[in-house]
Amino acid sequence: MMMKPNQANGNSQGLELLIEKLHQHYDDQTCDIILNGMREKRVVSLRVNTLKKSKDEIKQALDTSHIMYHDVSWYDDVLIVETKESLLEELDMFKHGWIYLQSLSSMIPALIMDAKPKQTILDMAAAPGGKTTLLAVLTQDQASITAIEAHPIRAEKLKFNINRQGIKHVSVMVKDARMLDPYFIFDRILLDAPCSGSGTILLNDPKTFSYFTQKLIDKSVETQKALIKKAVDLLKPGETMVYSTCSVLPDENDNIIQSILKSGWVEVVPIEDDKWHSIPTLPTQIPGTLLIPPSQYYEGFFIAKLKKKVKK
Repeated sequence: MMMKPNQANGNSQGLELLIEKLHQHYDDQTCDIILNGMREKRVVSLRVNTLKKSKDEIKQALDTSHIMYHDVSWYDDVLIVETKESLLEELDMFKHGWIYLQSLSSMIPALIMDAKPKQTILDMAAAPGGKTTLLAVLTQDQASITAIEAHPIRAEKLKFNINRQGIKHVSVMVKDARMLDPYFIFDRILLDAPCSGSGTILLNDPKTFSYFTQKLIDKSVETQKALIKKAVDLLKPGETMVYSTCSVLPDENDNIIQSILKSGWVEVVPIEDDKWHSIPTLPTQIPGTLLIPPSQYYEGFFIAKLKKKVKK
């Protein structure tokens, strides 16, 4: 849990650092896109748990509750809803795990992974469980998923969400993923890395940038480098992993990918599926990666897909 600053200056310093960082890395036009997106109030979105209910059944339940909704183009089982999360949490569909409340951006890494039934899958920083449970749904709960969470309280939340979604084939480990034993090996790995959260900042909500410090960025980068190295070690040769953050800073995104590319063990798999063309993106230093700017619909998010080379 983040410590709350005890003075307004903390809020101001976080915002000033954010703007300084953006102007270090981006031109004025790109900075304006990011900062204007951070002024928007974000939509509420939900994902249908098709292990329990169909999308049509959820739509019918929303109609009964007089809640308006609309689809997105890139995933059939997502709805944007015109209500507050707190109101959805009072409904049976939430209490029984028929839906999962999840931001649009945070669904995309799991979708890009292309996970299949019968595969061994690792989610390296799994709590509170949105991506883990989506991977289970995408594999019809027929993959062997290992979900890692270092913090015991967050791990309990992860277990709760997995159980409420009715998922059977996920094993939760309360452990720092950097310390995983080398005898583990996986077909797919998702590393949604701990980060500064710069992409989730809302300029109209000082709480969201009060914690934003250079120390947090530096600590995040250190952790990200260690985690991605461990991920590559645990990935089967010839198989793929996804690295993502909810940050818009190259320090935590392009630079991390560049560092692991230098190892010679992995290569970038370009994210080129036509279904992602409807999502706004910003230029990245590494072709084939995605950088989604913050907006009314999306949190700022970076996503890269990597393939481990088969050494001859």
